[in-house]
Amino acid sequence: MLKHQAQASLPTEFGRFEVHVFTDLNSQEEIIVLSQLAQVQTVPWIRIHSACVTGDVFHSRKCDCGQQLALAMADIHKSGGLLIYLPQEGRGIGLINKIKAYAKQDAEQLDTVEANLKLGLPVDARHYDQACQVLDYFQLRKVILLSNNPHKMAALTAAGFDVERRPLLTERTPENQNYLNTKALKMEHLL
Repeated sequence: MLKHQAQASLPTEFGRFEVHVFTDLNSQEEIIVLSQLAQVQTVPWIRIHSACVTGDVFHSRKCDCGQQLALAMADIHKSGGLLIYLPQEGRGIGLINKIKAYAKQDAEQLDTVEANLKLGLPVDARHYDQACQVLDYFQLRKVILLSNNPHKMAALTAAGFDVERRPLLTERTPENQNYLNTKALKMEHLL
């Protein structure tokens, strides 16, 4: 169960948002939501973004997370909606395991899926119940989901939301080419 803890105005390079912080009362995790609901014309645009310190903060070129975050913030500020930032680093395996998987990829020439499995970790351990609770808090039942991940759409649909999906197309680089190919081929992401 989520509890709304605080709210303030947050100016960003994409424009001004309302920032909300929730606490998951079961796990004590903090969920950050950027809201630009005043701009909504018809259906709000939603991005459910899993934390990626390497991509979001340090601008790693190994993944496309930071690019997806920036594209989503720009789209949401323009069209209206919510960015739900979940504490699910490394597709839910945590930062330490994510870096171990990076090392395994480099040392053994493995892709992200193979590295996780070799370490005895799930390929994707994320869940979206916190995101569903955020949508309930804001009383949103119909959304446009900004995502390449069909599993996010399936989770929202299974929870009773009316969802349309729009992919976020990011730049391919020599550093992220194999990662994006793996996401498309082994995790069914739209690219």
